[in-house]
Amino acid sequence: MSVFLAHYPIRFMHPMLNIAVRAARSAGDLIQRSSYNLDKLTVDHKSRNDYVSEVDRLAEQEIIKILRTAFPDHAILAEESGSHAGNDYVWVVDPLDGTTNFLHGFSHYAVSIALKHKNKLELGVIYDPARDELFTAERGGGAMLNNRKIRVGKQASMRGALIGTGFPFKNQQYLDVYLNMFRDVVTADTAGIRRAGAAALDLAYVACGRLDAYWEIGVNEWDIAAGVLLVQEAGGVATDFAFNDKYLQSGNVIVGNLKMHQLMYHTLEPHITENLK
Repeated sequence: MSVFLAHYPIRFMHPMLNIAVRAARSAGDLIQRSSYNLDKLTVDHKSRNDYVSEVDRLAEQEIIKILRTAFPDHAILAEESGSHAGNDYVWVVDPLDGTTNFLHGFSHYAVSIALKHKNKLELGVIYDPARDELFTAERGGGAMLNNRKIRVGKQASMRGALIGTGFPFKNQQYLDVYLNMFRDVVTADTAGIRRAGAAALDLAYVACGRLDAYWEIGVNEWDIAAGVLLVQEAGGVATDFAFNDKYLQSGNVIVGNLKMHQLMYHTLEPHITENLK
């Protein structure tokens, strides 16, 4: 049992959330053990700038084993193994968000697990094994970091805001659009822009106020499902580029507190083409 579990019992959580936490922690422990032997890992090239290691696959197998044992009838959508048939409950799993960071010994990566019921996000877990930080959210139950309530920040101006983002590095079709967005955010007198390379953690950081807003083009559902619910349950707003809730389908997302979301949308809107809505 980890030190965290010894001091912060999770038995009061929703039973499904409890299982998701167990799966995330088990995968995280596997990931951290592997981090001491990076030179021995087998790494495959999935697509342009997209890599997968044996650790991704083993972590995903561990998560699926735990989820399937507890909920054999639930469906699963996992990054590495795809769709697993089931009922109206769907677990959305990214076993290692930030694989490239992990493979370079750059300690910014996480396990992300979300649960949807009839296409509505119900639970979210993001676990950062390098820092032993556990972010959890339950629809209507708020968002937590290591069992302490978190809220989005109170920033109300682009001036001085710290903004997170992700580059369209896999599909560069929208690179010019993104660079125009980036320019306008930079010149809005922000405190800075951070591209750390793990969308799940970026969203978790918005939820706890470490970042004031975040946007990205073409991110995958498993990267953002848990994080979007975290932001919403921490009092924030999440939309796609058409100002609605189709972010899991489009992969285009803007999040922040109410004011920062509005400011980000107005900053990005001149560059949002019809095929991004």
